Amino acid sequence: MCLAIPGKLLSVTVQLDDTFRQGKVSFGGIIKEVNLSMVPEANVGDYVLVHVGVAIGRVDEEEAQQTFEYLKRMGEVDEIADEEKSTQ
Repeated sequence: MCLAIPGKLLSVTVQLDDTFRQGKVSFGGIIKEVNLSMVPEANVGDYVLVHVGVAIGRVDEEEAQQTFEYLKRMGEVDEIADEEKSTQ
């Protein structure tokens, strides 16, 4: 199953223009580089929904926390951690 995972935008690391940006997003302490092109309105500190490495929307902090907690209970967050370990 493919899910969008909420994460907090920590920094914008690449900005070629107003549209193409990349940034570091934290998923419960696991940091990933994410394409931000679909959410030009996202700012550092915002929560974004990420699907296959692309932020597809913004959500408020309460919704992000609640969704992340559900995903942890389902074991979906473990996949992110396992993926992180395998790339190191």
